[in-house]
Amino acid sequence: MPSFYWKGDKMRVTDTLSGRKEEFVPQRDKEVLMYVCGITPYDDSHIGHAMSYIIFDVIRRYLEFRDYKVKYVQNVTDIDDKIINRANRLGISARELAEKFANRYFEDMDALNVRRADFYPRATGEIPKIIEVIQGLIAKSYAYVARGSVYFRVKKGSDYGKLSHRTLESMRAGARIEPGEEKEDPMDFVLWKASKPGEPSWDSPWGPGRPGWHIECSAMSLKYLGETIDIHGGGQDLIFPHHENEIAQSESFTGKKPFVKYWLHNGLLQLGEAKMSKSLGNLITVRQILAKYSADALRVFILSSGYRGPLTFSEEGLAAAERGADRLRQTVQSAATGTKTDGKIDIERYRQRFIEAMDDDFNTAQAVATLFDLAREINRCDDTGDNTGAARALLLELGRVLGLTFKAREAEPLDEALLAQVHASVYAEVDRRLPDEKLSGEKVIEDLIRLRRELRQAKQWRQADRVRAKLAEAGIVLEDTPQGTVWKRKR
Repeated sequence: MPSFYWKGDKMRVTDTLSGRKEEFVPQRDKEVLMYVCGITPYDDSHIGHAMSYIIFDVIRRYLEFRDYKVKYVQNVTDIDDKIINRANRLGISARELAEKFANRYFEDMDALNVRRADFYPRATGEIPKIIEVIQGLIAKSYAYVARGSVYFRVKKGSDYGKLSHRTLESMRAGARIEPGEEKEDPMDFVLWKASKPGEPSWDSPWGPGRPGWHIECSAMSLKYLGETIDIHGGGQDLIFPHHENEIAQSESFTGKKPFVKYWLHNGLLQLGEAKMSKSLGNLITVRQILAKYSADALRVFILSSGYRGPLTFSEEGLAAAERGADRLRQTVQSAATGTKTDGKIDIERYRQRFIEAMDDDFNTAQAVATLFDLAREINRCDDTGDNTGAARALLLELGRVLGLTFKAREAEPLDEALLAQVHASVYAEVDRRLPDEKLSGEKVIEDLIRLRRELRQAKQWRQADRVRAKLAEAGIVLEDTPQGTVWKRKR
């Protein structure tokens, strides 16, 4: 735990409900109850999911950095129309499909260094609590039964629409009752769906059926966190109707307000002008991204923007983030190569800047900028500096608050056959005899670097440039540094 904290304003967060930045004061002095809406596991997670879960992972990490104890719950909606429909198309059970993609989600999040929540309740495992909440709503006349389904009576609440800042009249104007529904009002939403042939179902006082989406989160947050929670998070696309309906259900059931002290919503990832989503078919999966870029690169890309605004995906942006992640990693792991500066690095100033940024509504863009500025100053010093080692330790500490691993992306194996061809071709072009020893992989590259150095010493510049060019064709880039020539792969 850091020994120094920013002494300025207290933490402030933007609450979606009030629309303002509010001072962050949890119900209990140093404990934060946090619920974030989780996945519906019917396909691989895409980088829009990654954006949201990385953001809330960082929020959790920073709260713990500030010495809060965080109890973090994230649900798994493992029964849903999308799951049922896809399982039917594949000829497998909904349970089997949900289990497969829930496990793949956890693998993806582990690969992104997203820490596991304390609890991952699954909707199918919380049916008794869901039924209990629905029964309570019926008893208070907030809900009613219609042909085996149960609906929430929206007009009974006087403040429905307060989270999305809409009036009931404006919402009702575009609503309609679907065929087969027996709702009293077009805006009423389902709490319990009567079973249909071929669908999974559970017994209930109203007949066999399954829970609606919104009631699942209310029941799970009530069970695992209590009647009032400090932070409820999710993407901005969940504000209405999902989170609006959660408020209505939860506050009607408990009779207590607020259900949530601070509603935090992240902006959405876009491809061009469109939101990235499975329904639009324009998604890029986490696995596809991690095949090309490191987890740190994706974090730097996401966290370099304010969490509440939209973020447009681009290969150029990710490539730049990868280069930035490399600079941070090299600063943490390697000795600095610059000239020693006079005096000490003002470590506490960088700590202050970082904390001040994060205290201001989790301003990760400024926090990331602080890391790069600190890395730049470290690299202007050498390791004989007065406190370069301490500055590097601070960079590591603050980077880990943002979830950075400082690990290089695992490289694919070198193309041995291609490098052997390049090796032979270069030696033929410069009219040299290949070494008697058979070389492979990195040894080939090192031998060609040695050959290029000899050619440069002999002022055979054109031939030396051919060595660099032939390696570049094979995806190997040479960089000349004060310590010698180093190589890396093209991205």
